[in-house]
Amino acid sequence: MNYPIYLDYNATTPCAPEVIEEMIPYFGTHFGNASSKSHPFGWVAENAVEEAREKVATLIGAKSKEIVFTSGATEAINLGIKGVFEHYLGERQHYITCQTEHKAVLDTLEEIENRGAEVTHLPVDSKGEIDFDLLFKSVKPHTKMISLMWANNETGVIHPVSDIAALCEDQGIIFFTDAVQAVGKIPVNVKGIHLMAMSAHKLYGPKGVGALFVRHNHPLPKPLAQIQGGGHEKGMRSGTLNVPGIVGFGKAAELRSAHLVSEEIRLKSLRDLLETGLLELSDTFLNGSQTHRLPHVSNISFAGVEGEELLRKVCQKVAVSSGSACTSINPKPSHVLEAMGIEPDLGRASIRFSLGMNTKEKEIRDTIEWVNSVVFELRNI
Repeated sequence: MNYPIYLDYNATTPCAPEVIEEMIPYFGTHFGNASSKSHPFGWVAENAVEEAREKVATLIGAKSKEIVFTSGATEAINLGIKGVFEHYLGERQHYITCQTEHKAVLDTLEEIENRGAEVTHLPVDSKGEIDFDLLFKSVKPHTKMISLMWANNETGVIHPVSDIAALCEDQGIIFFTDAVQAVGKIPVNVKGIHLMAMSAHKLYGPKGVGALFVRHNHPLPKPLAQIQGGGHEKGMRSGTLNVPGIVGFGKAAELRSAHLVSEEIRLKSLRDLLETGLLELSDTFLNGSQTHRLPHVSNISFAGVEGEELLRKVCQKVAVSSGSACTSINPKPSHVLEAMGIEPDLGRASIRFSLGMNTKEKEIRDTIEWVNSVVFELRNI
């Protein structure tokens, strides 16, 4: 197949060649179950898992014992939120989040709300940023958790994580953050954070494996397990470990640790080039903060065109996403852009461009030329 230019790295990333190479032996030669404690096949698998755990922990400034492997970020989010809710069962519970969170967080919070929790959804301004004073004022005596993502998957907007962590520490509240789009893209450190979800396939690792960081040696409780049976992962997530996937996650984390700063600088330069070329078009608008933003993400609205047709045409030569997170063509406007006050027609005519490891300058220049020609054509039909 003749693939288009790929600018949808926030949806998923290709496995790095080094990651694939590292994983292959664990499908065949080293096929053991990491829980088989009585023979070398199990020992080799267990050692590989623990080495990967250390690499993931190093990437985020954690201890290896604080990493709980899961099937992905969605499971990690469910474990973190539902696990805390169930710890406090029988008590009055209040949770604070934001309207622009990923659906994995919003839907999980809706589930515990249906089971009796109170949930406050903070609004955002036109840049997608929260009002920190409003966050502070929203805290109640029975607030158990503040759940705010590190960086938004649609706009790249980065929340003031260190300030939120300080507030939570001062108030004795659990701080949970969905850091899926931040880990491996920008420097991330878990200082002050109690729970953090991440995913391998967003940082050039395999799909189907993620992790929940669970802070140790702190008086606030750990989440209760959501999957029982065997007591794997220190009793927090039972089930036979995906050894090849975990090995790949570890290698991907190791690679991101080595190349994080240089890649951040390179991608910001390419992203700025892309925005300069596209925003020269009349009636185009950058969605989200220009300052507190991931270096590789642009979300741009194109007025005067029909959104579904825009996305369909652009994707003939450039693979991108609409404003709706993690979806293909969808006539509904993004809940993120809607929360930012962007009117529905303009929200539907928005494209998220997310750059990555294999993005080259020529691809950016070709994208500018193609998108400009598509918009010009659609506006003049």
